[in-house]
Amino acid sequence: MKKILFQFDTDAHASSFDAVTAIDSGVDHLLQHAHCNCTNVTPLVQGGVFTRGPKDLKNTAIFVGGSDVEAAETIFQKVQESFFGPLRVSVMLDANGCNTTASAAVTYIRQHVELSQVRALVLGGTGPVGRRVAELLAWQGAEVTVVSRNLNKARKVCSQIQEISVPPVPAELPVTNDYSALMAEKNVVVATGAAGIEFLSVDDLAGYPELKLAIDLNAVPPLGINGIASTDKARTVGNLLCYGAVGIGGRKMKIHRALIQQLFVDNAQIFDTRQIYEFAANLD
Repeated sequence: MKKILFQFDTDAHASSFDAVTAIDSGVDHLLQHAHCNCTNVTPLVQGGVFTRGPKDLKNTAIFVGGSDVEAAETIFQKVQESFFGPLRVSVMLDANGCNTTASAAVTYIRQHVELSQVRALVLGGTGPVGRRVAELLAWQGAEVTVVSRNLNKARKVCSQIQEISVPPVPAELPVTNDYSALMAEKNVVVATGAAGIEFLSVDDLAGYPELKLAIDLNAVPPLGINGIASTDKARTVGNLLCYGAVGIGGRKMKIHRALIQQLFVDNAQIFDTRQIYEFAANLD
């Protein structure tokens, strides 16, 4: 039986990136739907599950994406609410690549620093990727500081993370580009800001002996950490290991493709932030 993947996207045009990845992952038929919302997604889901018997539904799956991550999260929930009894399929949420990118970054962090020993500064930590990097680190016992230009947003994100994490996650709002007070005791810094936002440079980080690892997840110049190339992958600068967005991206793509394949193992899998990370952590 053919493997069918429904791609539910919040945007006017469904993501070509996600489409190519799905095809490269071995999907037989990709059914793309743009402008998805909580009103129109239920009949799309039910049209997909009613056409195959329960034993064949492992050959149907759903991917929820788009650039509006909050909207995609509500669609992801609505998709699950549209299932009943054995009439369900496996579902993955990776709007804007937020979950696979964050998972790839955290799996690299744990290669170099025991997660319970991580003291991380997440710059731009209220965005889709930054929030998930902070969540995954805090969930595993790391000490995390979320930095944002908007203190209220930082507090909201930290409050949400605190509901599921111990120890608590503090919020910080720098009033200048001087991160010295925040950086002094950190051993990991992750830049996850929007395109065009430069936080600091590798030279700025050179004076912090505790700092071991710097990751910049922005691939569009100017980069978040000047001096880290997007292609960097464990490049050594003094005592600092550096990763760029493309350096992280190879693993992100491996995770993404493997997850699409995993969706068709059975019809009862749900992949959100933590489930995607746990899957990623067990990949070779």
